[in-house]
Amino acid sequence: MHPNDKLINAEFKSYQLTQAGDRYFDGLADKFSRSLYQAPRGELRLAMLDYLLPQMLTLSHQKVLDVGGGLGQQAAWFAERGHRVTMAEPSADMLNYAKTWHRDAKTLPEEAITYLQAPLQQLTQHVPGSWPLITCHAVLEWLGDPQAALATLSDLLAPGGQLSLMVFNRDALRFSNVVKGNLEKALSDRLAGKGKRQRLTPISPVSHAEIEQWSADNGLVIDAVAGIRVFQDYLRHSPATPAETETLLALEKQYCRYDPHWRLGRYLLYTLIKPEIVE
Repeated sequence: MHPNDKLINAEFKSYQLTQAGDRYFDGLADKFSRSLYQAPRGELRLAMLDYLLPQMLTLSHQKVLDVGGGLGQQAAWFAERGHRVTMAEPSADMLNYAKTWHRDAKTLPEEAITYLQAPLQQLTQHVPGSWPLITCHAVLEWLGDPQAALATLSDLLAPGGQLSLMVFNRDALRFSNVVKGNLEKALSDRLAGKGKRQRLTPISPVSHAEIEQWSADNGLVIDAVAGIRVFQDYLRHSPATPAETETLLALEKQYCRYDPHWRLGRYLLYTLIKPEIVE
């Protein structure tokens, strides 16, 4: 067998959604690592989170619930900054990858991260209570019912607590398809992936208007919003030199929170606040 045959066969391997219509990523930890975090897109995404989270969140070493923690980058980011993190992830493969990476890391405080294999829908059973800080990054777009998921996150959040929510932007996906020449696909709004292959087009991309409505429905206030990868996905040519890469990052940082640019970020990053109860 040719070495590339395994990659080709994996690309066309069929995956099943859960009974709830969600997409898990068992068997894809290595692909995620290569495609999302060892590639320019993933590097820029992490660089922008590193830049934006201290601006958009009030951080005071509070405990953190990291929902759908994936390969563990966000859990590590908070643990390195003195937070006690509970990382919940439904995929055993992804969770084991994160555990191994965290164990081998030299910068993580010992026992700073607790691991839980569970889907978002079950977290009110496993980790109920009032969490002062919840992160849920790039999760809602892989769920069959992202609206219900936001309601669950609201239930888990303490009064006065902060939810750092990042979603795959449906409007940016449409714009990207037009730029690529997929005009009929964009016109008919056939944007969502099917979740049956290795390709990482989300099954439930979300719009800013939906986040506004769902937040209001659950008594959450949008405190801050930013776009991540506002320009990168629309470039005709990728940066060819380290200097061009630095210039692109500077552009992303400069305009990520300015209207209208943030609205076309590949991802939208929100800080949602649950108001204090006034008696």
